[in-house]
Amino acid sequence: MTPDQYCQDKAAASGSSFYYSFMFLPQEKRRAITALYAFCREVDDVVDECSDENVARITLNWWRTEVTAIYAGKPQHPVGQALAPLVKQFNLSQEHLLEIIDGMEMDLSQLTYADFKALQLYCYRVASVVGLLAAEIFGYSDKKTLQYANDLGMAFQLTNIIRDVGEDARRGRIYLPLDELARFGVHTGDILDAKETEGFQQLMAFQVERAQHFYEQALGQLPDADRKSQRTGLIMAAIYRATLNEVVASGCHVLKERVSLTPLRKLWLAYTTWLKN
Repeated sequence: MTPDQYCQDKAAASGSSFYYSFMFLPQEKRRAITALYAFCREVDDVVDECSDENVARITLNWWRTEVTAIYAGKPQHPVGQALAPLVKQFNLSQEHLLEIIDGMEMDLSQLTYADFKALQLYCYRVASVVGLLAAEIFGYSDKKTLQYANDLGMAFQLTNIIRDVGEDARRGRIYLPLDELARFGVHTGDILDAKETEGFQQLMAFQVERAQHFYEQALGQLPDADRKSQRTGLIMAAIYRATLNEVVASGCHVLKERVSLTPLRKLWLAYTTWLKN
């Protein structure tokens, strides 16, 4: 198996919404975004699948050395080998790859977030930074596109947090800001015990409104000159926003159910968004 095939299999196996947006890209850009996505999956899996925190930290530190090796042209891992010829070609920042690892590492020690400012740092590292790297791969002519990419990444991660409240709680994690829980009279124990209250529904409505704001803000900042080059990001936005809307339509019962779109619907959203832009 070649490094590119390894990354392709990693992306396809995840069933992620991102995979459907990659299909319409030219070969070299598709190769680059698939390798970037595989990198994100590898470091995320370290945190999610390793039961020993010390082993997880050691593994993440190994990935930091692998990032250094990527830029030195001597990577060991198939994902690193796939990325090595692409980081210079697409101007992918070494600092950004390291920030993604830093974000994943936050999950090892931080189970809650005091306020939205604290959560924003996490979202920036695990999602906005990925958006900035993706914007480099897709190409842009106006630097305002980077702000669009930053805010769209934030919207995606907020959508994930809303969709996965119950799933994250079963891992002992609560990403909803604690000061906002208090504002709506929701206790952390309610979330960990999957207890849906009226206050919880109000809390989730507040979270959805914030996520929608970031979608509006991001899409409003994308310069017309870069809409065509950034079509892949717009496909991701269409799929993620449709997921958020489905969560709302289903009653926001995210403590006990996880909403997802069918592969066919994701493909349809990808195809129609590509044609529109």
